[in-house]
Amino acid sequence: MPRSMTAYARITEENSWGSITCELRSVNHRFLEVGFRMPDVLRESETVLRDMTRKKLTRGKIDCSVQIAFNHSDAGSTLDLEVAQSHIEIAQAIANKLSDAAPISAVDIMQLPGVIKDASIEASQVNKAGKKAFDLALDQMLEGREREGAKLAEMVEQRLAGIESQIAIVRENLPEILQQQRTRLHEKLNELKEQMDEQRLEQEMVIIANRADVDEELDRLEAHISEIRLALKSKESIGRRLDFLMQELNREANTLGSKSISSTTTQVSVELKVLIEQMREQIQNIE
Repeated sequence: MPRSMTAYARITEENSWGSITCELRSVNHRFLEVGFRMPDVLRESETVLRDMTRKKLTRGKIDCSVQIAFNHSDAGSTLDLEVAQSHIEIAQAIANKLSDAAPISAVDIMQLPGVIKDASIEASQVNKAGKKAFDLALDQMLEGREREGAKLAEMVEQRLAGIESQIAIVRENLPEILQQQRTRLHEKLNELKEQMDEQRLEQEMVIIANRADVDEELDRLEAHISEIRLALKSKESIGRRLDFLMQELNREANTLGSKSISSTTTQVSVELKVLIEQMREQIQNIE
């Protein structure tokens, strides 16, 4: 089942000491890239969180934001005035360099790192809760990716059915097209018989016959369609494989157009390119 690379997840875990919120945003990317914005207390878990991501995802740009809200009303909460004073001095120094700096409030100061300390809360507790919230958010995001991936697979299947209908049009009209080509060829040969030698005539006939033969292109188009359907059923990352198959489909559509000997095949070639481009745009979102 294909998975989309675009998704969003948000999980909030409540604990006795407060709450921790993990927010994940995922967009398209050629590779897997993970970025974290989190409090310093969680920095020691960053490597573990990256490993957790790599085990579940293979592509996409993931932005992770983690916020912690402590219950400062607990008896164990203390205010570090030295750290607070340091923050205030830094804020005032910055404000002096700005003409329209907004005043900083006591609540703002209390939310800065190190100002509020809770002796009863160990870093290990916070990191354990952070890992749990991240894992739940990751699973939630995977579910969203799979749901959107299923929708993308439906869109791709609709375009594949459209390509098959265009192939059927060519196969249905091919005998008539070839008969028309033979008639035109005979007429032209009769005109040129006296002007060209027999060997040159044979060469021209071979060139025209090869130009009219599109069975090979139609067969390859159908083979690529089968490969795409097999890929859509795979549980592995298939985005790059599908992108390659789109290139191959486009190549065959171009060849079909270059070999066109009638308005029917020309129109089919154009329709094929439109359908392939629509699929390619959707496949850019698939992991």
